[in-house]
Amino acid sequence: MDRLPPLRLLTTFEAVARHGSMQQAATLLNVTQPAVSQALKALESHVGAPLIDRSHRPARLTEAGELLARAVRDGLGQISAALEDIRSLTGQAGNQITISCTLGMATYWLMPRLPDFYARFPEITVNVQAPATDLPHLAPGIDIAIRYGTGGWREGVTQKLFDERVCPVAAPAFLERLQAEGIGLDRAPLIHVRSPHNSHWAGWEDYFRAKGISRERLSGQSFNNYVQAVQAVQAGQGLMLGWKSIADGALRDGSLRMWPEGEVDLGTSYFVTAKSPLSDTSKSFIDWMAAGENLTHSGFAVSIDT
Repeated sequence: MDRLPPLRLLTTFEAVARHGSMQQAATLLNVTQPAVSQALKALESHVGAPLIDRSHRPARLTEAGELLARAVRDGLGQISAALEDIRSLTGQAGNQITISCTLGMATYWLMPRLPDFYARFPEITVNVQAPATDLPHLAPGIDIAIRYGTGGWREGVTQKLFDERVCPVAAPAFLERLQAEGIGLDRAPLIHVRSPHNSHWAGWEDYFRAKGISRERLSGQSFNNYVQAVQAVQAGQGLMLGWKSIADGALRDGSLRMWPEGEVDLGTSYFVTAKSPLSDTSKSFIDWMAAGENLTHSGFAVSIDT
């Protein structure tokens, strides 16, 4: 146990690995970005190997960093689940709820909306977890799983949240340059989100098949999570598939723009699965999600995923 680094270094590293950004990790942890950078350097010194490849923009995890990120994520997840189970066993849980969803959903859909939930339900505390598998489920300590797909999950109580649609997105200046040069989707630079854990998500191959577009080469930059890919797209490095749920904010603030007439419905949706029987806290959260989605996200093109 003496060889383990301080817990604060591990939690800081896990936040950077999960969000793909030191700035976002600093905001999440309520510390400065230099403090995050210093913690990472201290952890690298303790481990004896570089964990972050800073030669790339955005920075990426090294092979050693990937190994440690998986171990830390699993370890902290097990500790969190055990603590929640203990609180439930001893009647200490109170008005808390733990949500499991993908990293992209947590970063771009759920977290920006949580202030509204707290304003309506100040007595409820919401904990958010993003599993490494990118396919959330009702593990011990998880009250609600927000999942993407076609439904059919058998555990708990499942309700459709909204239908999902996809459209290529890019930085406005980059998209304008492609259009000015007459470059279409059959030749535009692509950015992929690829991981052994997100094979159930549609990729460029599925998109081009649905649109009937023929393209010889699908090569391009690849990232293992949606957050890093968005950063690359906003930097003008290529096009990526923008999902209605998680490209919404960037399209609203103008940092991303949709490809004209590029929207596709792949027959998938977002669903909410909660433990059965449904608690009052879970019901409040699900009702809030459904009401907010219906009011503010009735359509991809108006309101505006892996």
